[in-house]
Amino acid sequence: MDATEVTSDQQLLLPPRPVLPDMAAARSHGPADAVEAQWQSLRLSWQWRQEVHQIRSPGSPYPGIVPLLEASAAQPRLRRLYPFASHFTLLFSSSTSYPWTVQAGSIEPLHNGRFKVRRRDPFAMIGEVGTAEEAVRLVLELLPIDSEPVITACADDHV
Repeated sequence: MDATEVTSDQQLLLPPRPVLPDMAAARSHGPADAVEAQWQSLRLSWQWRQEVHQIRSPGSPYPGIVPLLEASAAQPRLRRLYPFASHFTLLFSSSTSYPWTVQAGSIEPLHNGRFKVRRRDPFAMIGEVGTAEEAVRLVLELLPIDSEPVITACADDHV
């Protein structure tokens, strides 16, 4: 069996790509629907990527982005923000499209199972913790108290 056959066999075993929410339709209903669709999209996409990683690289660590998304989504103040990820780092914006208005900080799941939390302004590392829930608690402490309600549309949405 050559490498091509192995790759084809592995691809046959991969889970089907998830059906993601229609972001354009969600945006047409307003910022709250766009935020909810984005939470669903991130969860489905990262779950699929994690499953694929486990099939392609069994036993190899995968950053804990899925538990991080679950822990973040369970917090009402974060759930109102538009989540987005960059290089496995989870951020939260009060704007539903670019340019992002990042609130609080960011959380980076590490390959060792821990989580690194950073403040956005001024940019600084806050700490490294052992669970997604601890990381989310740190980010919640960084959220401005007067930021409610946090869902806003971008400037283009007001035109």
